[in-house]
Order: sequence, then structure tokens, then C-alpha cells
Amino acid sequence: EEINPEDWDRCLAIDLTGQFNCARLAVPHLRQSKNASIMNVSSQAGEHGFPMRSPYAAAKWGVIGFTKSIAMELGPVGIRVNALLPGIVAGDRQRRVLEAKAQVRGVSFKEMEAIAFSYTSIKDYVTPEQLADLVVFTASPRARTISGQSLSVCGDTNMLS
Repeated sequence: EEINPEDWDRCLAIDLTGQFNCARLAVPHLRQSKNASIMNVSSQAGEHGFPMRSPYAAAKWGVIGFTKSIAMELGPVGIRVNALLPGIVAGDRQRRVLEAKAQVRGVSFKEMEAIAFSYTSIKDYVTPEQLADLVVFTASPRARTISGQSLSVCGDTNMLS
């Protein structure tokens, strides 16, 4: 009840409709390629939900559904479609997120970081390079049969807080 409808609309416009528009504009060009691939960006929130971030989680769940649907629609013309589901990615954005959560919970950054990693079996950040490596591979001809997948790079995240 505390979610502002304008914030909801903005989040879905960016995180879901934005990917629809990218795909819509790319498909005519991809139809001409012998190695066509779309990688949508979702999140672990797209599989697990995300308390206090309902608009974000809804959008990221939507990305997974959109990915599966257009993979089925575009597969017959040779276009592969997958979704990337990053976990706790190293960088300034993640630091800000953990700092904000730490402040709300009244704990230190290190304590909040430990809490975040407690939901993963591999207690470390995902690096941007790891994400890039997966995207490059799935865009390559070697991944020609990988489509309609939600590809997690998350250190085995099993729940979010």
C-alpha cells in the first residue's frame, strides 16, 4: 500500500518495457543473422522475489516470462533468447544497496555483507567479468542450442532478504 503507482510504472517501464523495446527493434536485424541472440537482463529477484522491492521483483519476474515467450516465438527463425540473472555483483551499486540495508537494519556494512552472503553457498561477489563471459559465450555459435533459459550467475543464491 506504500508503493507509489508512479514508481511502479517507472520501474516496469525501465526494467521490463525497455527490454521489450530493445528486442522489438533488434529482431528485424537479427532475422538476417546466421548467429542471432538476445540476452535480456533479469535478476535473482526474478526467481526469488525481493521484500520491500515489489516493483523491481515484478519487473524482473516479467523479464523471465517475456524471455521464455519470445524464445519460443523466435526460435523457429533462428533467434535465441535467454535471460541473465546476476546475483550480488561487485561494484558501487551493490555497495550502496548494502549500505542502505545496513542503515535500515542498524548494522555495520560488514555485518550486512555477511548477511547477504549467508544466502549464497559461494560467499563472494559476482564480478562484471563473469557476467560478460557468460553473455559472450551465449552469443557465440557454440551456444546455438541454448535458448529460453534463465542463466544465473549468483554464487548459488537460494533466497534474498
